Amino acid sequence: MSVVHQLSAGWLLDHLSFINKINYQLHQHYETCCSKTESTTSVYFDSLQVDSVSSSGACATFIASDSTTKPENDDGGYYEMFTQKFVFRPELFDVTKPYITPAVCKECQQSNEKEDLMNGVEKEISISVIEKKRKRCAVFNQGELDAMEYHRKIRKLILDGSLQLIQEGLKSGFLNPLFEKQDKCSKPIISPLDTCNLSELCEMAKHLPSLNEMEHQTLQLMEEGTSVTEQDFFLRVIENNSSFTKVITLMGQKYLLPPKSSFLLSDISCMQPLLNYRKTFDVIVIDPPWQNKSVKRSNRYSYLSPLQIKQIPIPKLAAPNCLVVTWVTNRQKHLRFIKEELYPSWSVETVAEWHWVKITSSGEFVFPLDSPHKKPYEGLILGRVQEKTALPLRNADGNVIPIPDHKLIVSVPCTLHSHKPPLAEVLKDYIKPDGEYLELFARNLQPGWTSWGNEVLKFQHMDYFIALESGS
Repeated sequence: MSVVHQLSAGWLLDHLSFINKINYQLHQHYETCCSKTESTTSVYFDSLQVDSVSSSGACATFIASDSTTKPENDDGGYYEMFTQKFVFRPELFDVTKPYITPAVCKECQQSNEKEDLMNGVEKEISISVIEKKRKRCAVFNQGELDAMEYHRKIRKLILDGSLQLIQEGLKSGFLNPLFEKQDKCSKPIISPLDTCNLSELCEMAKHLPSLNEMEHQTLQLMEEGTSVTEQDFFLRVIENNSSFTKVITLMGQKYLLPPKSSFLLSDISCMQPLLNYRKTFDVIVIDPPWQNKSVKRSNRYSYLSPLQIKQIPIPKLAAPNCLVVTWVTNRQKHLRFIKEELYPSWSVETVAEWHWVKITSSGEFVFPLDSPHKKPYEGLILGRVQEKTALPLRNADGNVIPIPDHKLIVSVPCTLHSHKPPLAEVLKDYIKPDGEYLELFARNLQPGWTSWGNEVLKFQHMDYFIALESGS
């Protein structure tokens, strides 16, 4: 379970635990003793090679951790099956200190955990006062004024709720006071190189033949050695319906596909295969690439305009009473757009606003709570698809299940950009347990979910994982 603690304020999550409890096991088949007079060994990896591309990319080292012997084959030999387990690189969640550490915070490292926690809050407030004094002479634009007013309204619930969950995390040992980690040498985190630019590959799909709108396009990766072409990635939803992980190689790069997962790799101009999938979804999680000044300046990430986001065909993808969850930045312009324009255009009624609070492994906010620039929290807007003929979602007692407002999701964030925490376990009380789930603009895969985006395999790259030693 990724939920470490659950209180009335919300949840304390362990994102790394959620990833590693996914069954990332790779089966490898060995054929031995082909005949009585021959003694040879052949290895068959449970993987899929993309045709017409190079397979010269970095290969993983496979270490057998478990083995079973299968019956004789047709040639009198035997098959052995080895299972290799992979886990996500733990250093990618090694956030021990705030991203912005005020100089005054150095003194608090010598205090005990409770004093460290409370003093940190007081210092954040004092730092905020100093920053505000420096900016008094500046003229705030309307967006900044709106953001300050919004922060003033939710500040207390963010602070009080986070402290409750952080204190539980400290008591249980899930979080550790900073002074316990002072003597440890922290190594710089080196992220894997993005050697396969998935978003650029999606441009290929625009030159492929258009799909028949009624054609059902899927490809199931069930059999070992299935051949996959580049075109299959853009014109079909790819399914791994097995109970084990599959490996695909795309442009020389290897990606792990978790069991019971499916995905479509494309950009917003090529969503027809998802519509042809002939499924409607009970939960749709959306993480749009919001337009902002820093994205424009850096030119590192693509973004969508509000008009383009409105064109996402949610009404065609949503089942009755579908729960729609949209990640949003703290810009009031985006919040108002979702509530006043986007959701109404999809016939979605806003029912709640939640907050993701990002902390260090010692329980500090990653940014000062009252920082005028970056806040340690982001928002999620939850809504229900409204249909006249749809019955409300009910629990076993026949009562309508309300979604509470202003719940907190507190977690140590991944150091990878836009790697959001999992929502399956925090939403389970408000969704169908056997429903169909969809994530849009996804960058990773989850068992039981369909994922779509132009970087949908990004965090499934083999380099983000490590192979466990035998017997681990």
